[in-house]
Amino acid sequence: MNLQKLNDWPQLAAAPVILAGLTILVASCQPATIGTAITNVTVIDAVNGVRDNQTVIFAGDEITAIQPANAELNVAETIDGTGKYLIPGLWDFHVHLTYDDRFTESMPSVFLSYGITSVRDTGGLMHKVLPVVQTMRADDALAPRVFFAGPLLDGNFVVYDGDGRPEIGVQNATPEQARETIASLKEQGVDFIKIYEMVSPEVFEAMVETANQLELPIDSHVPLAMRASTAGPLVDSIEHLRNIEMDCASDTPALHEERLERLKNPDGLSGADLRSSLHNLQRLAAIVNYDQERCDETLKALESTTQVPTLRLLSMSLAPPWLRDDWDDALSRLPAEAADPWVEVTAERRSSPPEEVDTTYADWGLFLTGRAHDAGVPIGAGTDTPIALAVPGFSLHSELEFLVRAGLSPIEALESATVIPAEYFSLQDVMGSIDVGKRADMVLLNANPLDDIANTKSINAVVTKGKLLTSTDLSNLLSAAQSAAF
Repeated sequence: MNLQKLNDWPQLAAAPVILAGLTILVASCQPATIGTAITNVTVIDAVNGVRDNQTVIFAGDEITAIQPANAELNVAETIDGTGKYLIPGLWDFHVHLTYDDRFTESMPSVFLSYGITSVRDTGGLMHKVLPVVQTMRADDALAPRVFFAGPLLDGNFVVYDGDGRPEIGVQNATPEQARETIASLKEQGVDFIKIYEMVSPEVFEAMVETANQLELPIDSHVPLAMRASTAGPLVDSIEHLRNIEMDCASDTPALHEERLERLKNPDGLSGADLRSSLHNLQRLAAIVNYDQERCDETLKALESTTQVPTLRLLSMSLAPPWLRDDWDDALSRLPAEAADPWVEVTAERRSSPPEEVDTTYADWGLFLTGRAHDAGVPIGAGTDTPIALAVPGFSLHSELEFLVRAGLSPIEALESATVIPAEYFSLQDVMGSIDVGKRADMVLLNANPLDDIANTKSINAVVTKGKLLTSTDLSNLLSAAQSAAF
């Protein structure tokens, strides 16, 4: 018997154990296979431009890596992005979640189905909007990120007072009342405030001062008692381009004096009727009396104030939604209770002879948006959803098309729905582009939005707060939302 072999036996027997231990040790040093990779995709955003053949990795609510498509992967899941385009999640920068109860419950799902991963609610009474916000912000909620203002802060007269229209505004008759209202809103957690059209200059000043003290961004309509060039530089965003036309007219001082007299309201009109009477009296007259030099001065004063023109509303007559080939699909995503009245309107409009419509104001909206953009004024993409046939999400894509029609390039239109909203809330370091360390809100498209901005609707998948939703997931989400509405 070979004694040497017998002596070697314990060492030989132990070798497999040692090797197995080494294998376990090496494996434990390897990075864990976590996260999802979208591979070999073209990445497009307004900060970095176009990046071809990239792999984007996200884990939880964070983009963790962006690397060449041929780099080694160690992730739990891969999505083939070959031939596809990845853009940041889109914002609708002007929505009203509680304007119409028929839409409220389904809105988050419909927004996500269109790649809208963040919304800014610009007006709703706190007792209605706060529960909606809390539901959307719940840990397990499939919903866009939401930022909200609470009610429209109106003046002594309130436009949206619940009489013949939804109640989403509150009175601020004095500077003291305004300060108390805003302080209360801050305590209740609003992200910004929204100043409306009937406030006096004194109340406006108190609102701006209080919001600045409380570090709340300010959204606003131009108050009827003020000029855009005066009010605009004091706020962070202005909606609808409304009342700017007066400050671009050759007879601005006379129009302003006329407004101040009529705002004394000797006939005791309601807030809504008083506002409408002034718009009807002066809006088209001011546009007819457009003065380029005066408008240049106004736009110069607004160069740091984001304009949210809501062209899909202002200029709707130039491209009515019921004439679009994707309108029926948009309506199909809504609960029947919300969709049915619009289906009836659609059928009626399609069956009637085309009406002659005065497009002066619609053309003006496109024109002024283009001029503001050329002057360097930041443009934000918002829609006023669900007011006036605004299907949640769908209307944002319509807005992008209108912005391009007004003179923005497709990448600039994308900027208006990604970077500009993030900057408004000082979130540009964590949102607005596809970069490592930023939040995982993204939209995977089947076609290039730089070739045609309408391609933002060619949605293959949506990433919201780090959760991947395939087209099947989105369809199921819509079905569940429609069922819940009954």
